[in-house]
Amino acid sequence: MGRPGGWQQANVPPADDAEAWFLGRLPEAWFAGAPSVRVDREEIVVVGELSAPDTPDAPTDATPGTDPAPAAAVGRISRFREETRETRMQIAGEAEARYGRKVAWGATIGEQRVMFSHLAVPIMTRLRHDERRVLDTLVDSGVARSRSEALAWCVKLVGEHTDSWLANLRNAMAEVDKLRSTGPDLDATPNA
Repeated sequence: MGRPGGWQQANVPPADDAEAWFLGRLPEAWFAGAPSVRVDREEIVVVGELSAPDTPDAPTDATPGTDPAPAAAVGRISRFREETRETRMQIAGEAEARYGRKVAWGATIGEQRVMFSHLAVPIMTRLRHDERRVLDTLVDSGVARSRSEALAWCVKLVGEHTDSWLANLRNAMAEVDKLRSTGPDLDATPNA
């Protein structure tokens, strides 16, 4: 969940048990295995793997690159989205009341991943000239349409290339938070 304190987390209930709550609350038939449940200050993201649809084998004279599997996967995800909409909205409402965060949903089949809804949260930052030049280069070259899109692209790129390091950092922060919450026993008087 991040560092304790600060105005960003004022009145936000803890969500340490969110993954367990969703595992207990979601219908078992929805996903092939346990869904991924990620929590941050503003949002809970639930993404589950769906069973792959049966697709006919590609004919021997088919044009290369015309595999029907990706289209069938996107169609299966779309069907799941529509068939589960009412129940997902009900579960999201319960979770939002419990955890004080919006709930976003998504589904995957193999390499196909579709997010149904999710927040795009504005983040303010102060950048120096050289940092702004990086963003402006991305905009001027057409990689991004705006500085904010360029910054999002940079954050995504760093996240993709440093997953294991970020996971280690999060684990270390969790350990520090545990130690901080237990703290020393200040009521005990030392033997004199």
